[in-house]
Amino acid sequence: MCVIIVKQNKNKFPIDVAKTSSKINPHGLGVIWLDTYEVSHYTSKEYKVLDTDRPFIAHFRYATIGAVGLDNTHPFRCGNNKAEWLMMNGTIHGLGNEKKCDSRVLAEQIGSKPRQTWKEVLEKHDSRFVTVNTRNRTFQMYNKDMWYKKDGIWYSKDNVLQDNLVAVYGTLKRNESNYYAYLTDSKFVGKGKTKDKYPLIIKGLPYLIDDIGVGHNVEVDIFKVTDSTLARLDTLEGHPNWYQRKLVPIKTDKQGVELMCWVYFNIDEVVGGRQMHKTFKRDPIKNMQSNYWHSHYRKPYELPYDYSIPLTKEEEQEEEEIQEYNIDEETPMCVECYNDLKFDGFANYHCGGCGSWFTETEVVRFRP
Repeated sequence: MCVIIVKQNKNKFPIDVAKTSSKINPHGLGVIWLDTYEVSHYTSKEYKVLDTDRPFIAHFRYATIGAVGLDNTHPFRCGNNKAEWLMMNGTIHGLGNEKKCDSRVLAEQIGSKPRQTWKEVLEKHDSRFVTVNTRNRTFQMYNKDMWYKKDGIWYSKDNVLQDNLVAVYGTLKRNESNYYAYLTDSKFVGKGKTKDKYPLIIKGLPYLIDDIGVGHNVEVDIFKVTDSTLARLDTLEGHPNWYQRKLVPIKTDKQGVELMCWVYFNIDEVVGGRQMHKTFKRDPIKNMQSNYWHSHYRKPYELPYDYSIPLTKEEEQEEEEIQEYNIDEETPMCVECYNDLKFDGFANYHCGGCGSWFTETEVVRFRP
């Protein structure tokens, strides 16, 4: 997690981005002001200090290794070099302990190495870094191909830039199964309904058909998501080959407020004589079952059978076994391949299936 923000221009920094950064990364804020090269430390809740036109490099921390507190708030002095400082976004496994974070240990290590070797040392890690020399008033960014630039400002991750409005009507709604895999880090805007009527068909899972004026004003949850989250949703929905994402007007629960939001429509289905619904809401037991089936079928958008048709005796027996399943004893799942994850003893999880590493908020958990 964490995010580094490099703002060199004198434009006003968007306060909503600072607020989102604080919410996602609540464990400390460090700033180097590029007009004075002064180093300052704050709590993440003091994000309004960035509501300014001053140029700066800021780091919001999400603690994965090491205690939460000022000692582990970026930037870190590089060894005995009083003018050299390090910020990092990422995790280096094997560095740090319960008290000292990995970035702080790395700063101590590179401080003992010649300055000309730092680039080679830092860029061998799959993380984003910034080093700053407050005496010479210079800074350097590393692994720059992993950064994201918008409006002249560099971001080490784009998860704080939630610019896309998406209205969801099915398993992506809050507390439904796919919400936990895809939208927990996105900003929930509120509830609403489609301004126009559409057919919402529920056959095991729900899907919306782009037949305007037919059906109901469908109930939705509205989220602000990043470009990368939107891309993941496109993959989940099979856009544009199976579902197509379209901008449609949504009436929010706030009187008079209407938003244009992305909505996914199934392009191959027709209404026929099927029942049309105005909302989708699965009961807790079935929601629990869908999470169970995710772990076994490895596809977050498929269930093995249709809940709307009668179950066979064999399926009823399977349901009884599922309901006896102790969810609290289950390990979290990988968001990439849905294999079980192993806890590393600090705050991270490793997937033996694809080899990925995840923080606590990036994994899929079994939830009723």
